[in-house]
Amino acid sequence: MRLRVKIDRVKRLVRLRAQPDTPASVHAPLIAAADLAALAGQASLLATLPVREVHDHHAGDWASRWLGRGLDFEESRLYSPGDDIRDMDWRTTARTGRAHLKIYREERQPLVHLVVDRGATMRFGTRRRLKAAQAARVATVLAFAAAGHNGVIGATLWDAQDESLPTRHGRLAALALIEQAAAPCPPLSDPAPTDFLHHADRLAALEASLPRGARLVLISDFAWLADAHQTLMARLATRFDVWAIQIVDAAERVLPEMGAACFHDMASGQQVWLDTAQAAVRDAVRTALADRLAAQAARLARAGVRHQHVDSDTDDLVALLAHG
Repeated sequence: MRLRVKIDRVKRLVRLRAQPDTPASVHAPLIAAADLAALAGQASLLATLPVREVHDHHAGDWASRWLGRGLDFEESRLYSPGDDIRDMDWRTTARTGRAHLKIYREERQPLVHLVVDRGATMRFGTRRRLKAAQAARVATVLAFAAAGHNGVIGATLWDAQDESLPTRHGRLAALALIEQAAAPCPPLSDPAPTDFLHHADRLAALEASLPRGARLVLISDFAWLADAHQTLMARLATRFDVWAIQIVDAAERVLPEMGAACFHDMASGQQVWLDTAQAAVRDAVRTALADRLAAQAARLARAGVRHQHVDSDTDDLVALLAHG
């Protein structure tokens, strides 16, 4: 009942964000009020964010009144180069003559930090919704799921002016995130070019501000991701449980046939005319787009980041997110 009351509150808030004197399609919330209950239902089917082995949590790493009683010993495994020697199982090592490491499972409530990209390239969509709208839907499901397990939630919204939401506990944190992520997202009149340093600073800020062992979920199209970011992403992956959810539009997989069309790159501001009626042009663009997606996936894999695609027109997110 309390969750229903809070959802109704968000519905009222997102309605207030619409501007009646401008086109509704531009200033409408990214998530319709009627869809919030459906997304909350999907979240109830999503058990929780995936849990992985923990080697780098130790008492004192994270001062918070929401921490539990610590960590439960799970088992021992053979030591691998790069493992934290603070988790060495010395008794097993002495008994077997081979280096072993202690494996722990989290007992305390983990911090889940969601990053929602609302940049220029996310304000694009050819099927059902914008990529930014799908990012907001994914964040909504994950936030409700974390709140349903009494989790601790923080968030960062990458926008023309980035916004960080304070870490909070349970439903209040989820609803604050949903309100911001679902806010209207009209095209930027003068988008700033996507450069390396801007996103490098963003990634560095996450590394500096989050406690070791937090679960970091990046929801973006990763159009900004370059080889120069790989080291930064790898550093994040060594400190946090990083999950990259890449939002992809159908036109980024197969360019539709629509005759001569002008394409505008929201990241760089460049424009180019293409005759999409020609099969050779569509094939060349399809190959280029496929190569770009493959290159982004390879960068994330080399950085050790868990990665998956979510199409912008997908309605049921449970099956995708449950196995992420």
